Amino acid sequence: MKPLKLILTGVFVAALASGCAGTAPVQNINQSIAGNHNEVQVRQAILYAGLNRGWIMNPTSEGMIDGKILLRGHSADIRITYNANNYQIKYIGSSNMDAKEGKIHSNYNRWVANLNKDIQLELARQNIK
Repeated sequence: MKPLKLILTGVFVAALASGCAGTAPVQNINQSIAGNHNEVQVRQAILYAGLNRGWIMNPTSEGMIDGKILLRGHSADIRITYNANNYQIKYIGSSNMDAKEGKIHSNYNRWVANLNKDIQLELARQNIK
């Protein structure tokens, strides 16, 4: 009976640990752009990728887009600066994301990594056309 109890305890602890995502350092992204793109194409790729990922994208000035995501009572704000050669995604603020002392709920980093991946895919797609 003891081995079964030990196994069940291990399973419970593992399930509990996986359910608690915790916090991680805020990840800002500095991304070089491969290929030959102009600023308009980069802007379009960022807007398209953001909207497809559920971000509210707001071009605020030339070379700058503010983004906001709202998911299950959580929100995060980012600022994307860009030119034809690179772009940066920077954390601006959040609500209900356990943000403090440079750390944030790990979902934020996943959301931003997915946005970055989709921007890269959209830029690559533009090169194929």
